[in-house]
Amino acid sequence: MRSIWRTLDRGTLSGIAAVCVAVALIGVSYGATAVTSGFPLWLPIVLGVLILAGGSEFLFIGIVAAGGSPIAAALAGLLVNARHVPYGLSIPDVVGTGWRRPIGVHVMNDESVALAMAQPDVARRRAAYWISGLGVLLAWPGGAAIGAVIGTVVPDTSVIGLDAVFPAVLLALVVPALRARAATMRAALFGAAAAVLSSLFLPAGMPVLVALIGVVFAAWDRGEADAPEPSIE
Repeated sequence: MRSIWRTLDRGTLSGIAAVCVAVALIGVSYGATAVTSGFPLWLPIVLGVLILAGGSEFLFIGIVAAGGSPIAAALAGLLVNARHVPYGLSIPDVVGTGWRRPIGVHVMNDESVALAMAQPDVARRRAAYWISGLGVLLAWPGGAAIGAVIGTVVPDTSVIGLDAVFPAVLLALVVPALRARAATMRAALFGAAAAVLSSLFLPAGMPVLVALIGVVFAAWDRGEADAPEPSIE
């Protein structure tokens, strides 16, 4: 572990620390939201340790709290986590082998993969992956625990703005991508429109899955853009 710390420069370590702090803050929002929605205090903490996937956990809590089926909520979470399949394929050389591999797979998340892929060589990718992955493993359930305790004391977390933390972070991540590529904007609007329309007749939780049709639209849209123009003879 000591050599891993020495592999990365101070700027990269500072960036990883900032990411972990942001994850902890979102975890506070997650824990408070779960408890004020009627879930027991221990649930967001246990999910944070065992699942370690913020998007899926927020989705599960939100669907069940809205009256949706726990099975549908679990399936929605699994579907969201399907992105880990290409993650694993993109960084096979940093996850580890032997007894380290189950731990390496467990700490695979958006942050650890993104920070690893930003490094120029295998040694730095491995160091960034493990430091950020283990950091998130501490920050996420730790933040959820703090938020859960706050939720037991402050029944209405919207008073102190905790309910807005997660949507605000998501917007901060998504808006630059939407502004950079028109195709991404079209796919997002298509998925959002499909979800809103389906909410009129589908039970709670299902419109979120319907929104994934935006991915199909994006694939079709890209195929249309790459298709060669017909020649004029």
